[in-house]
Amino acid sequence: MTRLKVTQTRSEIGGKQNQRDTLRSLGLKRIGHVVIKEDRPEFRGMVNTVAHLVSVEEVD
Repeated sequence: MTRLKVTQTRSEIGGKQNQRDTLRSLGLKRIGHVVIKEDRPEFRGMVNTVAHLVSVEEVD
C-alpha cells in the first residue's frame, strides 16, 4: 500500500483549534517534523484540513 510522507512546513500558532488538534493527531509537533502514514481516507481528510500547514509526498 502507498504511504504518505507528511512534513509540517508552517506553524500552528494562530490557527484554529481543530487545525492544531489535527496536526497533533497526525503526530506532527514542530516545523520540519516528518511522519509516514498509510494512504487511507482518514489521513487524506486530516491532510486536507491542514493542507496550508503541511507538504505531502507519496512514498512506497
